[in-house]
Amino acid sequence: MLQEEKKRSEMMPKSNFKLFMMLPILSWALYDFANTIFSSNITTIFFPFYLQEVVGDSERMNQIASTFISYANAVSSFFLVIFAPLFGVLIDRTGKKKKYVTAFTLISVFFTMMMGFLALGDGGGTVGGLPLSLILVIICFVIAKFFYNSSLVFYDPILADISTKENMAVVSGFGTAVGYIGTLVGLSIYPFVSSGNYHEAFIPTALLFLLFSLPFIFFTKEKEVEKEIEKASFWSGYRDIIATFKEMKSYKAIFYFMIAYFFLNDAIATAVAMMSVYSTAIVGFGAGEFILLYLVSTVASIIGSFIFGFICKKWGAWKSIVAVGIILIVALSFAVIATNSALFWVAGSLFGVSLGSLWVTTRTFIIELTPQEKRGQFFGLFAFSGKVSSVVGPFLYGTITLLLADYGNLASRVALGSLIILVLFGLFFHQFVRKYSA
Repeated sequence: MLQEEKKRSEMMPKSNFKLFMMLPILSWALYDFANTIFSSNITTIFFPFYLQEVVGDSERMNQIASTFISYANAVSSFFLVIFAPLFGVLIDRTGKKKKYVTAFTLISVFFTMMMGFLALGDGGGTVGGLPLSLILVIICFVIAKFFYNSSLVFYDPILADISTKENMAVVSGFGTAVGYIGTLVGLSIYPFVSSGNYHEAFIPTALLFLLFSLPFIFFTKEKEVEKEIEKASFWSGYRDIIATFKEMKSYKAIFYFMIAYFFLNDAIATAVAMMSVYSTAIVGFGAGEFILLYLVSTVASIIGSFIFGFICKKWGAWKSIVAVGIILIVALSFAVIATNSALFWVAGSLFGVSLGSLWVTTRTFIIELTPQEKRGQFFGLFAFSGKVSSVVGPFLYGTITLLLADYGNLASRVALGSLIILVLFGLFFHQFVRKYSA
């Protein structure tokens, strides 16, 4: 195994540019490009705008729209919580990752397109006072996002197949930077979306997601493994996960980082999902102004993720994650107290830096901490931790806005402020990682 790693390391070009242009690495990074189009266009921008368009017509109803968005994200993450452990075990037993990324991407694309078709319907009556078409769009969103997130469980470990220990952080940073460039391409459809008809973005987004996934599907190579798929019951995956938890006494650094990651991811995932409705409700941004803010934030993410790839290589992943956490706290604090657009612009830019950098540093650190023979299983655990947090965070945010809806915009400020506490918890548990990884 060590000889194979050494041989692969010697074959890697010394120039970063040549490294990034290697077909397996470039095509792997382009999948980050593709799935970020889905994440930004659907999760962050046009689906929230669509819900606000259909539901929100006052300060109180804007908070109700926030609750719908939060709960839809929470439900999608809940299903991933159930399946993520099984996915991780599947990686370790079969060694196969690419075929699952491909299948889950195609399913996500299909249901994203269905969101667009169903949103066109204005008939079908109502259910519980809500248009049936709205309910069906929300259901399709939950399914599309579930399979999008599921694909990432299999996608992230491929980083270890296409890079070496020496260049892993840089390749991770490159992939994340390319991913955020995908945001810019995804937002190119905005000029073609009619004002107040944000559902028109759903089908073009699905097509772009599919188009830019093709290089990964055709050119990315994973390590060949001599394993046959083991026949096992559905529940055997959970028995293995329970066994892994029991082994945590031997992997304390991983255990504490999983807790830290839980809180950090909780804050990030919730803020991403609620960014658009928060900016329109609190600062009064229109769709066009938010798109511009999001573009600036994306550029900050690209720069931050690329630079933090090198920072992570120089400082180490542990210190880099602390730096990212501090930037995130400052960004959220500015957003909570913002009473004018200028301060919110600063908050959005800093949040962009922390967003891109968090994925670079944590993905690298997980691989550094985990033994290769259990890497898939531990990635499943981290997906489990991250997705439990993606249930808790949006559920917490949505519940706060629901309970305080009568207080108008104060509800959103309190909900966003709760995320700062989550980041502080994450940094607290992160301190124990260094102690047990030394």
